[in-house]
Amino acid sequence: MPLNDLKVKGAKAGAKPYKLADERGLYLLIQPSGSKLWRFDYRHAGKRKTLALGTYPDTPLSGARKRLGEARAQLEDGIDPSAARQAAKAEHVAKTENSFEAIAREWFAKFSPGWKLSHAEKIIRRLERDVFPWIGAQPIAGITAPQLLTVLRRLEARGVLETAHRAHQNCGQVFRYAVATGRAERDPSGDLRGALAPWKPQHMASITDPKEIGALLRAIDSYKGVFVTRCAMQMAPLVFVRPGELRQAEWSEINFDTREWRIPAEKMKAGVLHIVPLSDQAIAILRELHPLTGAGRYVFAGVRDRPMSENTVLYGLRRLGYAEMTGHGFRSMASTLLNEQGWPRDVIERQLAHGERDKVRAAYNYAEHMPERRKMMQAWADYLDVQREGRKVVGGKFGLAA
Repeated sequence: MPLNDLKVKGAKAGAKPYKLADERGLYLLIQPSGSKLWRFDYRHAGKRKTLALGTYPDTPLSGARKRLGEARAQLEDGIDPSAARQAAKAEHVAKTENSFEAIAREWFAKFSPGWKLSHAEKIIRRLERDVFPWIGAQPIAGITAPQLLTVLRRLEARGVLETAHRAHQNCGQVFRYAVATGRAERDPSGDLRGALAPWKPQHMASITDPKEIGALLRAIDSYKGVFVTRCAMQMAPLVFVRPGELRQAEWSEINFDTREWRIPAEKMKAGVLHIVPLSDQAIAILRELHPLTGAGRYVFAGVRDRPMSENTVLYGLRRLGYAEMTGHGFRSMASTLLNEQGWPRDVIERQLAHGERDKVRAAYNYAEHMPERRKMMQAWADYLDVQREGRKVVGGKFGLAA
């Protein structure tokens, strides 16, 4: 006699497991613990099997009968319901745990702790913005070279060739990680060599003519936008660090007594502590900014005490009409003119934090040439003041003859 809801609800646990039969092979298995399990016994390919159809009360009698009907329909089509369920589970795993996005995030979590913060941020943002929306949900093992090329072509069509090539590189790293961990058979990104338009790194735009430098500095001083942005643009030519290092400057790294900014190794491209001697002009900017952001973590803070975005200085320069100038351009400006003024190349290179091949040596020489670097940084700031004011440089005032 078929079961009803009252019988199912009223079934009590016994000392041993027992069954309450319903119809068409469906039954309720009551365990000594009190749990009630829906089961269906069937035969397929000459073998007796049992299929779980749910647990009461999460699956009521009507739900168990519906699942029974689906299982019997599969049997009529020659399909083993248990095997079909296992295949469905495997497909679900492939779409979630083994999706491109899931494996990419696993790869990122594993390796990013060893990267510079700015480098890690660029990679995950590139994947989230330009790759995941298109192939992130797909099982990584099934992604083909043409599918990946379609993703990269979108970037190419936008005119961001560098991003396209870097996304290609990052995707290849994810695919190779998937191969190494047994979630993919091969890396399809290798089939796309030569498929994208060629790209070569471009030299950062810079200004080195003294009159143009003066005009730029005056334009920065007259900037009417966000005060923190103006301070960052004023600071950039004085310290000529990389844009990522500037925007992530923290007040804890600034020492007004020693007049130094010590950038931790994990923030530096070369992975070595870097000291920036602060000129009178740089100290003045920091003191003016301190009442606004000094209670927080970051010197050039954006919203919610996070660093300003990576393009803030760039956009500020664009607003001033300097479409070709970049944050990196201040480094090129300083390098070119300091060399012309006769400062020792080793002193300039050390202050630019250009990495050495011997990183062990670099780790012990972060303060190398410090007396000369202090003198150079103040002389450089004074030189910029002269250009801002439109005065003429007399003799070797800003070089070693000073």
